[in-house]
Amino acid sequence: MSTLIVVNNISEWKFHIPGVEVTDARSYLTQPRFGSLRGVKLFNLCRSYRYQTAGYYVTLLAQARGHRPCPNITTIQDMKSQTMVRFVSDDLDELIQSTLAPIQSAEFTLSVYFGRNLAKRYDRLALHLFNLFQAPLLRAHFERTDGRWQLRQLSPIPLGEIPQSHHPFVIAQATEYFAGRRSSVRKRVPTKYDLAILYNADDQLAPSNRRAIDKFVKAANSMGLGAEIVGRDDYARIAEFDALFIRETTQVNHHTYRFARRGATEGLVVMDDAESILKCANKVYLAELLARNKVPAPRTMIVHGENIDEVGRTLGFPVVLKQPDAAFSQGVVKCADERSLRERVEQFLERSELVIAQEYLPTEFDWRICLCDGQPLFACKYHMADGHWQIIKQEGGGKLDFGRFETIPVEIAPRQVVRAALRAARPIGNGLYGVDIKQARGQCYVIEVNDNPNIDAGVEDKILKDELYRRIMAVFLRRIERRKAGLEAA
Repeated sequence: MSTLIVVNNISEWKFHIPGVEVTDARSYLTQPRFGSLRGVKLFNLCRSYRYQTAGYYVTLLAQARGHRPCPNITTIQDMKSQTMVRFVSDDLDELIQSTLAPIQSAEFTLSVYFGRNLAKRYDRLALHLFNLFQAPLLRAHFERTDGRWQLRQLSPIPLGEIPQSHHPFVIAQATEYFAGRRSSVRKRVPTKYDLAILYNADDQLAPSNRRAIDKFVKAANSMGLGAEIVGRDDYARIAEFDALFIRETTQVNHHTYRFARRGATEGLVVMDDAESILKCANKVYLAELLARNKVPAPRTMIVHGENIDEVGRTLGFPVVLKQPDAAFSQGVVKCADERSLRERVEQFLERSELVIAQEYLPTEFDWRICLCDGQPLFACKYHMADGHWQIIKQEGGGKLDFGRFETIPVEIAPRQVVRAALRAARPIGNGLYGVDIKQARGQCYVIEVNDNPNIDAGVEDKILKDELYRRIMAVFLRRIERRKAGLEAA
């Protein structure tokens, strides 16, 4: 992929960076040769991105031409939005306060050059701002009010306003960025398409273990997908890829959701997509969605401060309470009586206005049917942990005890279980899902749909082995090729 820098006037460009073409905005907007270029990553260094200025049109036409502009239109709009600026200020509040605490003045301006600042103490804050507002030269203005710092404004840094003393640093950072030297993994051979796998090896409950991630990489490479493992600090690099595979535990108010949103904005094939994360991550939403689509589920109530007394009468005891954003059996409790129910509900309501209550269906195991692109991949029985009513038991010191598992071919799983899984996943989408089902009283009950199901080497791949990873990567390849051919909307 070639790199193109666009400036208002060539005379403003005082830097020499190997392997990079520089042109002025008028030439890019009017000369036919730029419109016919393919595989271009464009860095818009115009003085302003205001609506209908040359800088605005450079990015707008770049996206229309299939080039990859930095910043893109979404970033330009976000930089102008006070709502987005306030959101980011709140999201990064702890980092902002700790970084700017030593400053005595009431105002501070931070210059961000390709995600970096000259002063190491500001480097982490600069990188986070660049990740959220991916503009090559970014100026962030902070103000202190009542002892707390707030981000007030974001804007591009005009080339002419970069101090002469900063020029060597800017050249070094731009050269490193364009050369891709910040990548955690370098691709060894040229590939047709590039796939980013978002993964955190330090997450004890990551949906894939490292051996599985390595198998995904191997399967991708065998199909011409150059797979690279990325982390949360690689947010700004997402536009370099054709697809994004999220293998972290997802949440809505979380960097995984922002990665999914950014990937979609950049035209990537994304799994899990932001809509699937939104639907699956909140159990209140999911309960309503399953009920609306008449998917069989345990009797369920949405609990709030006014109907606590109705829970026991409606669902009986014991009853299961779930925090809306609970995951991996955490934030899920069983209440044996009215007293424990009220105590737990009041605790949960401190975090959320609504809580989920479900009737308790005791079973020896839960079914998990994994689907991708609407097709079942495998079936697994997750047995309850010894002496516990869930598949995961948290012991003292945070140690986790898991029940045993049985992975079986989906073809020999009970048909009614597979049908229930397909029915539950349909209103969510066509991504990668794990549908949890209980068989009780001669029926199937969908407990939940997970948007980032476990695929661990040695567990879920017991039957299909390496073929499991190839099938999922084949879905990515088909979708990328359809998107490149214009057959699938971005």
